[in-house]
Order: sequence, then structure tokens, then C-alpha cells
Amino acid sequence: MKFRILLILSFSSIVMVSCTPEVSSNQSKKSAIAVNTSVLTSSTPAKSLAPLAQSQRSTATKSGTFVSGEHPTQGKVNITTKDGKSFLELEQSFKTSESGPDLVVILHRSDNVIGSTKPPAYSLKNGDHIIIAPLKKYSGAQTYSIPNNINLADYKSAAIWCRKFNATFGAANLSS
Repeated sequence: MKFRILLILSFSSIVMVSCTPEVSSNQSKKSAIAVNTSVLTSSTPAKSLAPLAQSQRSTATKSGTFVSGEHPTQGKVNITTKDGKSFLELEQSFKTSESGPDLVVILHRSDNVIGSTKPPAYSLKNGDHIIIAPLKKYSGAQTYSIPNNINLADYKSAAIWCRKFNATFGAANLSS
């Protein structure tokens, strides 16, 4: 009987000791991440960013605000030029639904993409749009390079489009 109790206690101790390093290892990883994050955000003074921002100035040429189509989509979009290169920039206020596969950022020839298409999908016709790039994330600021061979004067809207189901999540009329 005493041997059995001793065996159970020994086994319990081994299990507890073997689990302890795993927990503390995870905790140290989390705290290391938190320390690294705070160091990154607090160690860069605003003064050192000012010359960088001045050397990389961009000029907004067109802008618009998203309206929802197939799914709720909101926020602002800008077409900017920097050093002769054009970019499509979604502002921090941008947000769209996470429910679609294969979402892409497009430029569209119509100035009223949602009004010129039919619900519920607001499907697009071939030749009316050009795909810029796959959507990087469902919300927040993000920038997409526009190829030099695209004539921006031909496109009046930016949109978030589900290529797989030909569904327009949202679109923004671009104006100067």
C-alpha cells in the first residue's frame, strides 16, 4: 500500500515538473514579444521620421469613399504618385467583409460601379476593370503599386472584388 502511494506521488511529481518548463517557455515568449513591441514603438522619436517623410512625399491625384455592394465595405481610397510611380492607397479607415475568398483590388471604368451593376452580387463584365493585386488584409491602411502601363484616366473607380464568385464587395468613385 505504501509503495502504491509512493509510486502515485512520484508519477504526479514527474508530470508536474515536465509540464512546468512548457508553460514558462510560452510565458517568456509572450513577454519577449511584448517587450520587443514596446521597444519598437517607444524607441523611435518623431524627429527622426520627419526627414524620411519629406523625402518620400506623395501627391494624391484622385480619392474616393467606399460604398457597400455585396458586403459591408467602408473607408477611403487615394490614388497617389511618388517619384513618377502611381499607387492605390487604402486608408486606415478601410474595412470590408472577411467572408469572401479570392478578394482583389481593382480599378473600374465606371464612375458608379455599384449603381451600374445588379444586386445581390454586383457582378462585373470582362474588360470593364483591371486587377491591381490581391487584397492584403480586410481592414486598415495598405498600399498597392499600379503598373506603369495603366492609363489612370481610363478608370473612374476603385473596388474590392471577389474574383471567384464575380461579386463586388464595395466600390469608391475616384474624383480629383
